Amino acid sequence: MIGYTMVGTNNPAAATAFYTPLLAMLGGAPLAAISGENRTFFSAGAGQPMLAVGKPHDGGTATFGNGTMIALSAPSRAVVDAMHAAAIKAGGKDEGAPGVRGPNPNGFYGAYFRDLDGNKICAFKVGPA
Repeated sequence: MIGYTMVGTNNPAAATAFYTPLLAMLGGAPLAAISGENRTFFSAGAGQPMLAVGKPHDGGTATFGNGTMIALSAPSRAVVDAMHAAAIKAGGKDEGAPGVRGPNPNGFYGAYFRDLDGNKICAFKVGPA
């Protein structure tokens, strides 16, 4: 049902460099046909949802929303761990180390970080490793 989600950035080149290796872990890549100087769209393929990073259309400063978070479904717990580590290494801020959330050890496994502009991202896997 979701076509795409966009997070704002004040530095499109840095945001693209931050997200490209992270989203590659999920099979995503920049879509040159619809991306431009001020924004990049990523997708895992035709007909799949997209994530975009870009400058706000109104020309104002990009800010993150308090309570807003984008959650990215990963194919395994190992990918959740790798995404979190790569995000922190690339300058992101840790918002919650990888681990099980809740009482079910085979339930929700997630990791939280903020990108270079402060947008909160969750990488998660539901179910056992």
